Amino acid sequence: MNKLWRIFATGLCFSLFALGGLILTVLVLPVQRLFCQDLLIAQQRSRKTVQYAIKFFIGVMQITQISKFRVENRRKFSNIRGSLVICNHPSLIDVVLLISVIPDAVCIVKASLFKNPFIRGVLSNTGYISNDNAEQLIEDCRDSLAKGNNLIMFPEGTRTTPNKPVKFKRGVANIAIRCGSPIQCFKLTINPTTLTKNEKWYRVPVRKFQVELTLLSAAPQPNKHDEIPVTLLSRVYTRELEQFYNKELEKHVGLKG
Repeated sequence: MNKLWRIFATGLCFSLFALGGLILTVLVLPVQRLFCQDLLIAQQRSRKTVQYAIKFFIGVMQITQISKFRVENRRKFSNIRGSLVICNHPSLIDVVLLISVIPDAVCIVKASLFKNPFIRGVLSNTGYISNDNAEQLIEDCRDSLAKGNNLIMFPEGTRTTPNKPVKFKRGVANIAIRCGSPIQCFKLTINPTTLTKNEKWYRVPVRKFQVELTLLSAAPQPNKHDEIPVTLLSRVYTRELEQFYNKELEKHVGLKG
């Protein structure tokens, strides 16, 4: 009965998420925009509205006993400004969790999502950035960081395969080096694993899953040398980040074992 309830509650939460996105797109954010002529202020308000909506969604997930969330050193997050926020990507709900706790969070998203009727209004009103054009992406990121926004990215580009080392793409390193932005590294651990790559939403784990979000200290920061090509710097920095995360994730496996 417990498992059947969690399957039902998971479906209910996914439906609530889709409905919430549609309501924000069609009603809430457009009306909110009518009362603010300044674009930057309107985007800040939209991001705050989305953050509150997501916090409500996470609260529902906890009340229905699907999951339990724990965030370490949450008070430190308020000091994060104009940074590239990166995290490993173990599940489907990772970006939702980060948006709920990171101030002025701006996501870099697939261009195709701007055509999704459930969330396209959310993306356009919040100032989220499309990855459609590589050069324009860098300019948009630089501009957003200069305004004090925090950009959320997943270096893997897709969800992690459970129990395998993470493999990073160069996009994060390229943006960090070319924009000269500091990086804040977060680690997400989910036990038992769920909503992983190629896993159906109704394949719920044997018990309520627990999520822990941690801000990592001593993370490697990007270095920029004018005499060294950005492509080489990106390759080296990507490898440093990859090794750093794999070591941190191995610690978690060791503690759990």
